[in-house]
Amino acid sequence: MVTATSLTVLEVGAVFLSITALLSYVNHRFIGLPTTIGVMVISIILSMVAIFLGFLGFDQLIDYEISLLNQLDFTEVLLDGMLSMLLFAGALHVNISDLKRYRLPIGILACVGTVVSAVLIATALYFILPLLGFGLPYIWCLLFGALISPTDPIAVMGILSSAGAPKSIETVIAGESLFNDGLGVVIFVLLLGILSSGDIPTANYVAHTLAVEAGGGIVFGLVLGAILYYMIKSINSYQEEVLLTLAGVIGGYALASHWHLSGPLAMVMMGLMLGNQGREWAMSDETRNYIDLFWELIDEILNAILFVLIGLEVVMIAYSGSLFVAGGLAIIIALLARFIVVGMTTKTFSKQLKLPDGAWKVLTWGGLRGGISVALVLQLPSGYERDILLALTYAVVVFSILVQGLSIGKVARTIQPTKEKTL
Repeated sequence: MVTATSLTVLEVGAVFLSITALLSYVNHRFIGLPTTIGVMVISIILSMVAIFLGFLGFDQLIDYEISLLNQLDFTEVLLDGMLSMLLFAGALHVNISDLKRYRLPIGILACVGTVVSAVLIATALYFILPLLGFGLPYIWCLLFGALISPTDPIAVMGILSSAGAPKSIETVIAGESLFNDGLGVVIFVLLLGILSSGDIPTANYVAHTLAVEAGGGIVFGLVLGAILYYMIKSINSYQEEVLLTLAGVIGGYALASHWHLSGPLAMVMMGLMLGNQGREWAMSDETRNYIDLFWELIDEILNAILFVLIGLEVVMIAYSGSLFVAGGLAIIIALLARFIVVGMTTKTFSKQLKLPDGAWKVLTWGGLRGGISVALVLQLPSGYERDILLALTYAVVVFSILVQGLSIGKVARTIQPTKEKTL
């Protein structure tokens, strides 16, 4: 068995950064797909080649890849490393006036829609999986529903920017994805606590947890954003101002996590404040340009690394024929749940939403899942149930990014001729 020798954190980071750079070059030079999708496709192909060679008796490549991945904690890298910067970078370029204009659909989809979708997916899996020989307790099905229902802001904003969707729909999807992942993480943690302790929390405890983690994260993000706004406004030196935003993101996320507040929501609120009020009143043109360039570059690099990791992690999944079928059904169930939530929202509040006709198609197909779902499923305790949910999660995520991500532009163009309604 060939394994990667024990590497330092710096060496592991160097290996994966080098792989990402090489795959990005290959994609740009020979394939031409969007960077995030392209590097993921190539990394999945490499993983499939390693698995195939393993079947033929050449285990060296797959053994080395597995050994290398075992030295990297995907959940820690994403949730404690990349997520803060990716969410801030995404929120930095979202117009808060547009969010206010479409606050009703964003709020419904991000809050009510996430909960309804989680329950629908969990219930469907609970009754369908036993038919394939994979019966799971309902709490495990709920955990899957909670981790797969939120649309991933990293995947959504990285792909939608070039999809050509009408501005109103792009705002709704981007806004929803920025907020529903924070709620999804809180729900997932609550359910994981129930699984670990066996105790069902009271309604007061759930409400208190949501208020403290979600509400506290929002307030903390606004306070931190206000502090950074004042500091940036008081000087005019882009080097220090860029450094302040970087320190605010990394330090603020760590502090929010330490205080058990929602770090994702805090980063979103801070990004919105600095990207709107800060951009308008606190930054010079030079500072604005450097901050935009810096965070766009950070966003591109981290997205590429993340999607490479998703592709390489495929070798960690033990698929079987029945599990492939279960994965296909999970994809259909997730899409149907998304369709039901979006359809109910757009139909019930059609007059208030003021979205273009046919918006439900883009909202449904544009509900992409990504690295956050993978990071959450990897937090589950090891065992039979985790192995099943890991395979189902990867099936939904890979389909979402490769199939939905590559075709969302075509879906968006089907409603492009429709004149958007005004408020």
